[in-house]
Amino acid sequence: MTTVIVDYESGNLHSARKAFERMALETDAGPVEVTADPDRVRRAERVVLPGDGAFPACRKELFDHRGLFEAIEERVIGQGRPFLGICIGMQMLATRGLEYAPTDGFDWISGEVVPIAPGDAALKVPHMGWNDLVIDHPHPVLDGIASGDHAYFVHSYHFRVAAAQQRLAHVEYGEEITAVIGRDTILGTQFHPEKSQATGLRLIANFLSWRP
Repeated sequence: MTTVIVDYESGNLHSARKAFERMALETDAGPVEVTADPDRVRRAERVVLPGDGAFPACRKELFDHRGLFEAIEERVIGQGRPFLGICIGMQMLATRGLEYAPTDGFDWISGEVVPIAPGDAALKVPHMGWNDLVIDHPHPVLDGIASGDHAYFVHSYHFRVAAAQQRLAHVEYGEEITAVIGRDTILGTQFHPEKSQATGLRLIANFLSWRP
């Protein structure tokens, strides 16, 4: 029942690990492990992919770790294990990202990662700090989380999802900014659940208890 947090040198692993370990203990979800070992990913019950920085750099780092993406894809797409992408880890699920240069994503959820353009000079980019979620579609991992609950964001690009039903939640920031995406056993959050206090801990606990 191990939950693996993938370490490819592009994520804030310390705070993520602490939050997942705390909620795994509370939900009796089994051990949490941080690893860059493809074989351990292939044995994981759940896979978490964090990511901080820029889309092209994160993608390069992930694919530079030989066999790591293939192990994630085998476990998640091939075998249907639950997956959670966080921040850039969520953005890389897209068809492509447009940060600095067009860069292919995993294409697990159709759409593009595009610049935030709020259209209001008072709204600065990056979108940084707390914002109120708007729930678009119910999902087991959003149980106990309601529109108006706060989550913590820090990003300059956002995921424009092609299929509306795959955007599970958004926030308002001069335009609608995707906050949570999902299909099948795949989920992603643009916000950082490990920094989002009660809302984030509830989402992590729900993910660890989720049996899709």
